Amino acid sequence: MAQTAWVAEALEKAGHPTELVPVTTPGDQSSAPISEIGVGVFTSALREALIAGEVDVAVHSFKDLPTEPDPRLSLAAVPVREDPRDALCARDGLTLDELPPGSVVGTGSPRRISQLKALGRGLEVRGIRGNIDTRLRKVTDGELDAVVLARAGLARVGRLEVITETLDPQVMLSAPAQGALAVECRVDDVDTEHLLQSVLDDEASRVAVTAERAMLAALEAGCSAPVGALAEVTEEPRADGRVEKRLFVRGVVAADDDQLVRASVTGETTAAEQLGRELAARLLEARAALVSGPGQ
Repeated sequence: MAQTAWVAEALEKAGHPTELVPVTTPGDQSSAPISEIGVGVFTSALREALIAGEVDVAVHSFKDLPTEPDPRLSLAAVPVREDPRDALCARDGLTLDELPPGSVVGTGSPRRISQLKALGRGLEVRGIRGNIDTRLRKVTDGELDAVVLARAGLARVGRLEVITETLDPQVMLSAPAQGALAVECRVDDVDTEHLLQSVLDDEASRVAVTAERAMLAALEAGCSAPVGALAEVTEEPRADGRVEKRLFVRGVVAADDDQLVRASVTGETTAAEQLGRELAARLLEARAALVSGPGQ
């Protein structure tokens, strides 16, 4: 609701009245792990309301969308992305380095679990579900020593003050498209599509997320392990004095409970999908080599 209100406010400022329509999804109603209840649990009901004409625009956390596009819908806008990094919210203001061995850290994400275990700090990682307040309460009540949350989610609900450390991507690489919104409309609603593009779409955010999602789509076909990805548009000086925009994409995939495989690629911003697929291929090759071991 917070991120939908942000989109509505942007449209209102541009002179387009809006009405918010709450939609309850299966993900809201279940406390089971996402891996058990399936992909799209936070987005399917919104998409069905859009297709049925009950709403004209649907706002998603981009990382919740299935990688397979729906031909009935248009991804009309990817607004300016929030900081995609993960955040630690720990008791007593502790950072990750300051948490003693045996500390209990809560997260419902297999991606975060694998990266926390790979640090080798002796942390006990416990699976949790629930909204931001529910998860933070487990720390204040002493049930957990810390939780790891998306910084973007905390920013959108005005709770940045609870963060004790924003985690460096070299320590914790975020989920593909984390911090980004996906704003959809019906594919035949050209007027709404053009409106959303003109008011909300951010080219750098769209390019980055396109690469990350392409990597994820390729990995889903050949790897069931949790993955992280982050793409960034950088500016590099050229010999003629001009500045060239480049896309730097890095990824991580779990090889087993304690080992991770990392890789990165750089290329033209116009080749976002190709770069994502290339990164996935490198990760799969490196993971296969690590899992099989020398001489296998």
